[in-house]
Formats: sequence, C-alpha cells, structure tokens
Amino acid sequence: MGNICGKEDSENFSQPGRVLGSAPPQPQRASVPPRVGGPPRTLGASAPPPDGSSGAADARRRAAEAAEARAQAASKSSGKLGSQLAAQKKQTRNETLQEISNNERRQRDADEAAQARSHN
Repeated sequence: MGNICGKEDSENFSQPGRVLGSAPPQPQRASVPPRVGGPPRTLGASAPPPDGSSGAADARRRAAEAAEARAQAASKSSGKLGSQLAAQKKQTRNETLQEISNNERRQRDADEAAQARSHN
C-alpha cells in the first residue's frame, strides 16, 4: 500500500543516511580575499588637502558651503505660487483664522443676495 498523494519512488531515501546525533555535512566555504595594504581612511576622504589643513576642517568647510547653497536655493522666488506660499507660511494662526472667517462671511453674504434675488 502506497501513498495515494505522492509518487512511488521517493528521493528522500536515495542517499545514504547519517548516524543519529551527527552534524549534517558542511558546505564548501569560499576563501577570504587578501587585504589591500595601506592606512585606514575615513569614508569620503580621498587624500589629505594640499594646504596642510586637517580633514575635519575641510569637511566642516564643505558642509558650510553646502548649507549656504541650500539656503540660497530655498530663498529663490519660484514665481507667483512660490510668493503666495511664502506669504501663507508667514501668517500666524490668528491671521489664518481671521482670513477664513472673512471668506465665510463673504460667502454667506453672496448666498443671501442670491436668495433675495430669486424670491423677487
């Protein structure tokens, strides 16, 4: 009597087994590549600066230049929408609420005027 869901010849037992408690065979390991010589370097540091300054000072200078470039790019006007966004960002919470309230009042007044015109 065989298994009705499987095939008759099972590949599980085609190889010789091992003794209970023994470890499975270990796969072949790759050798570690040899080390490249030279002193260790910090990431991003290609060579010491020619003027003799330290690498930390040079990195600080480059970071400051990048921050200035980002600040200049952010301060550039991006047209009408950019100026509107800048004006909106400068508004305080109370100014924003006051503007919304004024818009609602104008909308109500316009609706009341339309309602009065439609009844006459």
